[in-house]
Amino acid sequence: MEQECVIEETKGNIKIITLNRPRKKNAINNEIYIRVTKILNDAATDDEILIVVLTGTGDFYSSGNDFNASNDVPVTDLSRNLREFINAFIRFPKILIAIVNGPAIGIAATTLPLCDFVFASENAYFYTPFTKLRIIAEGCSTVTFPKLMGVRRAMEMLIMNYKMSAQEALNCGLINYLHKNDELHVKAWDKITEISNLSPDSVLTTKRLIRKFDMDKLLETNILELQELQRIVKYSNLNSKL
Repeated sequence: MEQECVIEETKGNIKIITLNRPRKKNAINNEIYIRVTKILNDAATDDEILIVVLTGTGDFYSSGNDFNASNDVPVTDLSRNLREFINAFIRFPKILIAIVNGPAIGIAATTLPLCDFVFASENAYFYTPFTKLRIIAEGCSTVTFPKLMGVRRAMEMLIMNYKMSAQEALNCGLINYLHKNDELHVKAWDKITEISNLSPDSVLTTKRLIRKFDMDKLLETNILELQELQRIVKYSNLNSKL
């Protein structure tokens, strides 16, 4: 099941995680949460790995949480796995890169600010329809979105269910690079290769210094968001889901 949902590859000092549920638009189920968390945590302590790259198969990066697949998972287990998944992004000490090959929805969008570099194709969009689903934002987006794009645009994204285009995402800093669909992977891998050839000590020390002041705040925000999410889920028609 894990091998079908997630493809894990290693190329030199680069680990590649590919979400592989194209028929489900790479919707993230409980198995993916567990598998990706383990890969990130293992890579964090692997001296041979400098970079982890996240991407998806097919025409979607990810359509977000797979509510239907979560029906058989106890809400406490799913909440714990979601918390550890987000914490793995926050704590990851190496370079974390997303190649957004298509739309990124929900958790797939909210975790992008936790990445160090984000490449996106022109057909990507970014959509966080939490209030439409009668739930709340996660992935620390209540902190990272206002910081990146300003409070007013973050309100539109997280409350008004605004669908952000790839060009807008570039303009507000949610992504670093925007490429034509057929050039995305070539252009992204040119940059990734460039990073992989830099001094690991220099790269990782710089990341640590940039990220360290936000880490405690993000870990605390993750706890608070998921506590509120559990509270809302408990009294909603999503009472068996997240």
